[in-house]
Amino acid sequence: MTGEKKHLVIIGGGFAGLNLLRKTDKSKYNVTLVDRNNYHSFPPLFYQVASAGLDPAGISYPLRREVHHYKKDGVNFNLGDVKEIDTENHTITTDREVISYDIAVIAAGTTNNFFGIEDLEHRVYTLKSTGEALTLRNEVLRRLEVASIEPDASKRRELLRFVVVGGGPTGVEIAGALGEMKRYLIDREYPQIDKEEVSITLIEGSGKLLGAMGGKASDLAYKYLNNLLVDIDLDKQMKSYDGQKIECADGTVYESSLVIWTAGVTTVDITFAKGQPQYGRGRRIMVDEFNKVEGINDLYAIGDISLMTSDPNFNGGHPQLAQVAIQQARNLASNLNRENRRKSFRYHDKGTMATVGRNRAVVDLKHLCFGGFKAWFIWMFIHLMSILGARNRITVLINWVWSYFTYGSSLRMVFMASRMPDWAKKA
Repeated sequence: MTGEKKHLVIIGGGFAGLNLLRKTDKSKYNVTLVDRNNYHSFPPLFYQVASAGLDPAGISYPLRREVHHYKKDGVNFNLGDVKEIDTENHTITTDREVISYDIAVIAAGTTNNFFGIEDLEHRVYTLKSTGEALTLRNEVLRRLEVASIEPDASKRRELLRFVVVGGGPTGVEIAGALGEMKRYLIDREYPQIDKEEVSITLIEGSGKLLGAMGGKASDLAYKYLNNLLVDIDLDKQMKSYDGQKIECADGTVYESSLVIWTAGVTTVDITFAKGQPQYGRGRRIMVDEFNKVEGINDLYAIGDISLMTSDPNFNGGHPQLAQVAIQQARNLASNLNRENRRKSFRYHDKGTMATVGRNRAVVDLKHLCFGGFKAWFIWMFIHLMSILGARNRITVLINWVWSYFTYGSSLRMVFMASRMPDWAKKA
């Protein structure tokens, strides 16, 4: 790296990190992108990987391929899980190295929030990464295969009892995908199973689905899930889960050995040495109107991990959406490129959406909310265009078109992890 330019380190290769990397002036900065994975994933479609609708490679993009576009501009990718940031000595420690920086930007996103429920992390399935989506897919398909040869009806019902906790977009979408499998695929591909033996329950702690959206969007989602044979229970706050039974605060009990947790997120855990940031709601890092971490020089945070209360239209903080991350990244890149003409961040809300199976989606705009085929088509188009890589877009489109007309998928195969040498697990 040349000494004339400042060293900018970006932690996280998600929507925020990649947009910042692309928009930063490479004549002013050498850039190092650090991520625990060597690929970018598309979280809105994790549920389709989990339900065997898409291949994980179709929603992933190699970070080194992105960095390759700027190989002559002092841009590098380093694989590593960030453990500590020393804000006084300007160093970042990963599980593999120590990196010095002039300016650091935290764009690490969020992870699952289990709200302190004892041992819950080790007993539920989650959907915050490609690996987690693959693990869930394998288990769902494995249960269908085992149930198809299980002679005991009570054991079949136990295998096929799925509970989704959390009625946000992810919970609604994975429940809808499971509902489609029950309604359209069981009879065709698993004739030994009576689809009435398959139970899918969505429980939500508040009084409505899609809590961040309006009442009409919630009602439409409720209607669509009912059409897909999903049972919905609202105002059910989960208190404990022992691996077999869910107990709610009101005493309601649900029996299931496969629980999918989508009920909350929290920030990725990073230790800070010699300079502790302030945390706000959801343990998000407090930032000013320029996304600078409050009270710490040369450190910024963007995307889901940050909390900005200076935006007059979102004084409680911005929603944790991809559009917020993208817009903050672009604004910060502009400010870093012309430090003498910085611009405060103001979020332009383009609306939110969620899908509940084929021909069923909801689009919630500022002054308009609608559902059905039109909403589903818009959802599909926007998500398709947001996937990185032309090859990935073509692959996903072909999968969607094929599945739409045939109700079939070549992806319903169980690939369990094979044995590896002990030394490889530690490498």
